[in-house]
Amino acid sequence: MANRGPSYGLSREVQEKIEQKYDPELESRLVNWIIVQCGEQIEHPPPGRQHFQAWLMDGTLLCKLINSLHPKGNEPIAKISESKMAFKQMEQISQFLKAAEIYGVRTTDVFQTVDLWEGKDMAAVQRTLMALGSLAVTKDDGCYKGDPSWFHRKAQQNRRGFSEEQLRQGQNVIGLQMGSNKGASQSGMTGYGMPRQII
Repeated sequence: MANRGPSYGLSREVQEKIEQKYDPELESRLVNWIIVQCGEQIEHPPPGRQHFQAWLMDGTLLCKLINSLHPKGNEPIAKISESKMAFKQMEQISQFLKAAEIYGVRTTDVFQTVDLWEGKDMAAVQRTLMALGSLAVTKDDGCYKGDPSWFHRKAQQNRRGFSEEQLRQGQNVIGLQMGSNKGASQSGMTGYGMPRQII
């Protein structure tokens, strides 16, 4: 974490609200998935937001995770560095985020590098990992490992097809949003500036 003093006032309130969104149950599910998905001897971190952040902070686990969701030889991140240098670790987190977007995670679901690096918003990190897990389960391409019930499947498209005759019939119907004057009249209207006449 960055060397930053305590926050006060509004900044503190905002940070407390962000921290309340963090889910310890979800943390344990995500930790289990990452360990199973990466398939290596990865040490289980102690529970807690700070430990979860420290576990993911160097970016190596995240890069291994996104690589494990692709077939062998098709990994998006070619070289994973075990460097202790801060800029290298932040670069790896950025590589993971780019690869996650290419994989299909929506831009709105992707956390910022500082959310993880400085521990500013670990709930956002959880949301990104949940979106990634949901996508992996939905794709069902054989790369996902772990319990499928850990994540919900994303809805698939529901295309509708209309025949030419149905489309032609729809052109003759005036929809209610186009407006209608049925039942409307100007009776009871008065000129501007005059009081309304109630009889």
